[in-house]
Amino acid sequence: MNLESPKVTVEKSSEYLFNALSDVKNFEKLMPENIAKFEVLGDDIFNFGLKGMPEIKLRLKEGVPHSKVNLAAASDKLPFTLTANLDAVAENTTSVQLVFDGEFNPMMAMMIKGPITKFIETLAENMGKL
Repeated sequence: MNLESPKVTVEKSSEYLFNALSDVKNFEKLMPENIAKFEVLGDDIFNFGLKGMPEIKLRLKEGVPHSKVNLAAASDKLPFTLTANLDAVAENTTSVQLVFDGEFNPMMAMMIKGPITKFIETLAENMGKL
């Protein structure tokens, strides 16, 4: 299952956004209002929970300086990646798109497609808060 957020334009440099997204503490600023839990577990891993959904651990996997930040689920139960693609439009303007990619059975995919789509759209919309 591959889901993409709409592209959003953020009045920050791609270098700034790359550095901000590479620090897992900053993801708390991006979370939707219905967040039930957010906990930093280490330099590269955090745990979050939204009301009505199971808690998820995300680990910072890799990054391509100033263009991509890749996070992956820390559990094999729900294997997926969340990638932030950063595209410098101008010196202090960056286009950001989030891509969610996971392997789920058809029933699970049907159940989580709506909530995950809304979640990544909210993360993208909140990029300006960094």
